[in-house]
Amino acid sequence: MTSRISLALVLHNHQPVGNFGWVFGEVYDKAYEPMVAAIERHPGLHLGLHYTGPLLEWLRAERPEFIARLRALVDGGQVEILGGGLYEPVLASLPERDRIGQLERMAGVVEAAFGRRPTGAWLAERVWEPDIPTSLGAAGYQYTILDDAHFRAAAIAEDAMWGPYSTDDQGRLLTVFGTEQGLRYRIPFQPVGEVIDYLHAHATEAGERVGMMGDDGEKFGAWPTTWEHCWGKGRWVEDFFEALEANAEWLTTVRPSEWLASNPPVGRVYVPTGSYAEMGEWALPPDESRAFAAALHHAREVGAPEARWLRGGFWRNFQVKYREINDLHKQMLRTSAKVAAIPAGDALDLALDHLYRGQSNDCYWHGLFGGIYIAHMRAATLEHLIAAEDLADAALGSLDAAERADLDLDGRDEIRLATEGQVVTVELDEGAGIGSWDLRAARHAANAVLRRRPEAYHETLRAHEAQPEAPAATNGVTPGDATDGDTTDGDAADGDAPASIHDIVKVKEAGLAARLRYDAYERRSGLLRALPLEATAEDWGGGGGADLGDPAAPATVRSLSARRLVTASETSIAGQPVRIVRELLLGGGRLDPSLALGVSVEHLGDAPIRARLGIEWTVTMLGGGGNPSAWWDVDGRRDRHDGSGAATDQSHLEQGNDWLGVTVATSAEPAADAWWAPIETVSNSEDGFERVYQGSALLVSWPVELEPGATWSARLEHRAEVARDRAAEERGALAGSAGPRGSAGS
Repeated sequence: MTSRISLALVLHNHQPVGNFGWVFGEVYDKAYEPMVAAIERHPGLHLGLHYTGPLLEWLRAERPEFIARLRALVDGGQVEILGGGLYEPVLASLPERDRIGQLERMAGVVEAAFGRRPTGAWLAERVWEPDIPTSLGAAGYQYTILDDAHFRAAAIAEDAMWGPYSTDDQGRLLTVFGTEQGLRYRIPFQPVGEVIDYLHAHATEAGERVGMMGDDGEKFGAWPTTWEHCWGKGRWVEDFFEALEANAEWLTTVRPSEWLASNPPVGRVYVPTGSYAEMGEWALPPDESRAFAAALHHAREVGAPEARWLRGGFWRNFQVKYREINDLHKQMLRTSAKVAAIPAGDALDLALDHLYRGQSNDCYWHGLFGGIYIAHMRAATLEHLIAAEDLADAALGSLDAAERADLDLDGRDEIRLATEGQVVTVELDEGAGIGSWDLRAARHAANAVLRRRPEAYHETLRAHEAQPEAPAATNGVTPGDATDGDTTDGDAADGDAPASIHDIVKVKEAGLAARLRYDAYERRSGLLRALPLEATAEDWGGGGGADLGDPAAPATVRSLSARRLVTASETSIAGQPVRIVRELLLGGGRLDPSLALGVSVEHLGDAPIRARLGIEWTVTMLGGGGNPSAWWDVDGRRDRHDGSGAATDQSHLEQGNDWLGVTVATSAEPAADAWWAPIETVSNSEDGFERVYQGSALLVSWPVELEPGATWSARLEHRAEVARDRAAEERGALAGSAGPRGSAGS
């Protein structure tokens, strides 16, 4: 009897909230359209496809004929469309109400577009926690796809992964497939014949096995050099599909739901928390990440049995590793609670749409791909959270607020001040620094600037550049094209199979290792910097300067009232004790919010203090890449916002972004020296190592000689002018339409 086996292919196609439209178009041309065309040419093949909400929106608006082609494949029984969270959230990071809301909305979108409600859910980044079955089951899903690493962690033997298992939580049953590593690493990176031989080696006479290969659609043409391999001279996909047809006597392709309709699960499994192996590595602190990667590599190299048990860190640890991710996540949770309190109606629907978009997973982690480092996507995520909170505050009558609460859930209180035009949060334990300054009408997170910090891959960059004549590479696609990171990919020439993306080192410009800078404190605004008198703008801009004090000295609240906060810190400058008192005042209206900060330093010691005292502000105007819309205006001269400079005796300067319609005018009293410089990180992506503009720093400072018992004071005021109220525009658009703007279900 001939041995038989089935193959379930599922391709996950993802573009994140906030990615550029031209990237959608480029990846469509390189990967999404060629794959569907190939499926159409081979009508005997059965498989699953998944398209995330942002991508479905773009396809419906820009390539409606593609939706029709997919519908025809579904109607013909050749393809099933999977669901999941509408805007590709990591479900484990969400409140249960939002998990179910995202899952149900996606199911509705798929049913409306393709005529069938999905029974399978794609799990973003395959981040699993044991209560996931409850959420998926409540939303009507029957199965999902995990990684083989999940099954190893659940003590499933290597040879027992060729089939789905049942699991449950709180009485909800779910079937889980494991995407088989041997298939995932071979497709499409090894010769077609090797893939067919691998499948044949695992076939059985009973034919009870199914090999699941669920992975990124972008690696079939959009990742660097894969187009030539998959569709050009390599024609890998066409050869593979032809080989599947030629071996159809013993090798059957199936849709996952098609397999489940006629085959029971292999057995029962209870899967611990986890994701794919690389995610566990990335979630660790840099030193531990390098140590874990080395240990895992060695164990695999020598064939040590413990390799299957090495799992790395836990996805939620990204909220520890990156303060910015934790702040983002906790802002999302606070916003979700507010949105849930809105009465049913258009305001709730619109706020939910923004909230769900603000839960898109990409900026809530970082690995091989850009994640939190992609500034424009981070800005888009925050834009939607600001919009949702603004809508909720308006509906609940809480636009103006002053509260002391544990905003970041660290067991210690922060301060939140809000008006109809802005929301400001203050971290008392870190110099009473301003963690966020959100301009409501513009939906712009002006303080969303990422700290420069060590990454495990920085050592790889240093080692690479230490080699003689280390090559640079500039080919590839923009970070954000693809965001899953558990597969292989790399360079190819003349149709040869690509190498592993994890083993390739590319740099987009020479000398990047010399540009590595690390901040000694979190990038908050309103911090008091005490620098040596001889410090220069270049010293400060190059690395922050050597502090004579502690810019993050803890503060206590002296007074908190509507639109006003007064704090005090007991610390030292140049070895002398001082008391720093700050008064923060919010003013203005919806389109002209103002933020004033007065700082006084009382000398409590017995020797003179000689230092350059300054108030440091970090701000983003989306100025990366020399964006002509983003600018500084100092001394009547405009400069790009990602540039650097210095000016003396300044009492007024401006910055802004014409596309956002935001201008911020800053006044200093007394007149001061103004230094500004970009904050750039060196991060890794599928396109290689590159500089990424995260925002800008502004230091307004004064040379000070302070005698014992004396007090020095200064004041900064930022007055924003916002050209358009996006909430008002949205309400106007809503009044003339049947549903929320941009809703994937409209």
